Amino acid sequence: MTVLDQAKDVFRKEANAILSLIDRVNEDFIRAVTLLQSCTGKVIVTGIGKSGIISQKIASTLSCSGTPALFLHPAEGIHGDIGMVSKNDVVIAVSNSGETDELLKILPVIKRLGIKLIVVTGNPESLLSKSGDAVLDLGVQEEACPLGLIPTTSTAAAMAMGDALALALLERRGFKEEDFAALHPGGALGRKLLLRVEDVMHAREALPLVSEHDPMKVALIEMTSKRLGVTGVVTEQGELAGIITDGDLRRGLEREKNLLSLTVRDVMTRNPRTIEKEALAAQALQMMEQYSITSLFIVAASGLKKPEGIIHLHDLLKAGMV
Repeated sequence: MTVLDQAKDVFRKEANAILSLIDRVNEDFIRAVTLLQSCTGKVIVTGIGKSGIISQKIASTLSCSGTPALFLHPAEGIHGDIGMVSKNDVVIAVSNSGETDELLKILPVIKRLGIKLIVVTGNPESLLSKSGDAVLDLGVQEEACPLGLIPTTSTAAAMAMGDALALALLERRGFKEEDFAALHPGGALGRKLLLRVEDVMHAREALPLVSEHDPMKVALIEMTSKRLGVTGVVTEQGELAGIITDGDLRRGLEREKNLLSLTVRDVMTRNPRTIEKEALAAQALQMMEQYSITSLFIVAASGLKKPEGIIHLHDLLKAGMV
């Protein structure tokens, strides 16, 4: 068998092991999801060896999808760490054989506390399975390892079963993108769903503004001193009447020989695009892309177009939105 044939054989065996789970999910799977959903404490996932690594992944997936979960190393558990388990918790035990000695040793504590036990195993007749309140049968007939020794198809199936549990639970709880973002504030999705315009806008002294009756010299000074390449134009009542950008300056120079002889009102672009400060920064980015602009003025939500700030494309770049 060539190297490529070996690789394809591994893929085939592991894929078949996962596909076989489709016919194995039954009332015990529903019972397991119900137990997890009704858990008022935390989910403790435990296993050792390769199953321990899978257990850590399952705990992580549950945690990031709104279910508080921890990994318990069973060998450490029998030497004191079992103290992290309380009577309101649910335990998920992962063991292909269902006869793992370290898991069996912590089983009496789990049972004494009356904790519900979900068993993920390849042996539904094992001692561990007989103690389970829900038994999820992996049913792997052979490992992809040519020696039949290294856990491969069994770990792939266990991983898939853990994902199925977490995602079924996610659906039951109505977990949404906003919930995911709240748990991942440092990630790209977190920034898109949590970062608001007011978090990155320039306001107060940093806000470039001139009056519509000011000479263009004042506008040029404001644009360069605030270093945003743009200035807003306000009426006597303080409402946003227009905007002057470097593009407006170029067009003004093309039309007029002496641009500085004009007033701001003569050069400005009227009715500029605006956004409210409560809007998501992602919405601001979308507007900039849609209208091919690099800045947006922020106006009050009251209906009056009084500028409260400005957001520039560079601000979104620095915030990691692009």
